[in-house]
Amino acid sequence: MNLPNIIRPEHTFIGVSAPTKWRALQIIAEKTARAFSVDSQIILKELEARERLGSTGIGNGIAIPHAAIEGMTSPRGVLIRFAQPLDFEAIDDIPTDIAFVLLFGENNRGEYLNVLSAIARRLQSDGLLAALRKARTADEFYSGFIADSRA
Repeated sequence: MNLPNIIRPEHTFIGVSAPTKWRALQIIAEKTARAFSVDSQIILKELEARERLGSTGIGNGIAIPHAAIEGMTSPRGVLIRFAQPLDFEAIDDIPTDIAFVLLFGENNRGEYLNVLSAIARRLQSDGLLAALRKARTADEFYSGFIADSRA
C-alpha cells in the first residue's frame, strides 16, 4: 500500500479546532473539497450519512471518517490532528484527536477497504501515535504517518 499516493503533504493539517464531531465533519468537508475539487456539501452529506450508520471512531483517539463520492477516480485522503480532542463517539469513549479522512469513488469500493484496513493497522501502533501526537508541524505529522508505509 503506497499511502503517499493517497495522502499528500499538503493535505495534512494540525491544530484544527472543532467543538463537536458534527462541526469537525463540516470542517473536514471544507478541507477535502478544496483539496480534491469536490463540492463540500456533497462530501458533508456523505460523511454524515456514513457517521449515522455508526461512529467511525475506531478508538485510542483515532477516527477514520470515510465516504463514497461520485466522480472520484481513486481513493484520496486527508490527515488531521485536532487542537483539542473531541467526542467522536468512539467505541472506547476516548476523545478523538487524530482523524484520517478517506474519500473514494463508487468504482473503488474494493480498493478502499484495503486502504481503510492499512490505515487502521498503522494507526493502532502506540509508537506511531506517540510520534504523531508530538509532531510540532504538519510536515512532521505527515512524515511520521507516512514513514515506512510503502512496505
